[in-house]
Amino acid sequence: MSSAFSRYAFLLVPCMLSACSFLQQTTNVHQPMTARPVPPAQAVEATGSIFSASSRSLFEDRRARYIGDTLTINLVEKNQASKSSNASANRASSVEMAAPVITGVMGKNLATNMSATAGADQTFAGKGGAAANNAFTGTVTVTVIEVYPNGNLLVSGEKQVAINQGQEFIRFSGVVNPTYVTSSNTVQSTQVADARVEYKASGYMDEAQTMGWMQRIFMNVLPF
Repeated sequence: MSSAFSRYAFLLVPCMLSACSFLQQTTNVHQPMTARPVPPAQAVEATGSIFSASSRSLFEDRRARYIGDTLTINLVEKNQASKSSNASANRASSVEMAAPVITGVMGKNLATNMSATAGADQTFAGKGGAAANNAFTGTVTVTVIEVYPNGNLLVSGEKQVAINQGQEFIRFSGVVNPTYVTSSNTVQSTQVADARVEYKASGYMDEAQTMGWMQRIFMNVLPF
């Protein structure tokens, strides 16, 4: 009895580990989620000038352009798609064969009654359709985590909102062209390249809508 239990337990452990990996909340947003600004250059000897190479220009706006700068993303995602397809086919055939009458042969009356008939009828019909309609609006402020050689900004950030015993996460990352950044330091999400938007939640309400780990094991192991 103990040996049989050990064999079943040995087979069950890998399945449990695989189920746990499915339950982990993974993210596709660019990492890290934030970055600290680059330390300023060491102060140089005072020359009496109000300009310093380590400071921004007096006439420079405050748009994000350096690592650690923040940028507000206006989420205006709206996607709609539909697809439908139909296919049909029909085929019918029949064959009839009768034995010829041969005179002077015993059992000719039996031969006259020999005949064969065959027929086939095939019908196929297929129909499919799919539709999707998604809308996501809001704002999230992200941080510049990398500046590309061409000046584009790789941004990433998240917003967490705790409501009672649940928590909601809004994560965003992508590549921003500085020319699309407005004077108010904002940019539309539709103008962000390689954009990745996530909206997830955690808590007992989210757990109630999640499939149990045992069901996940059977869905990934059973071949039918």
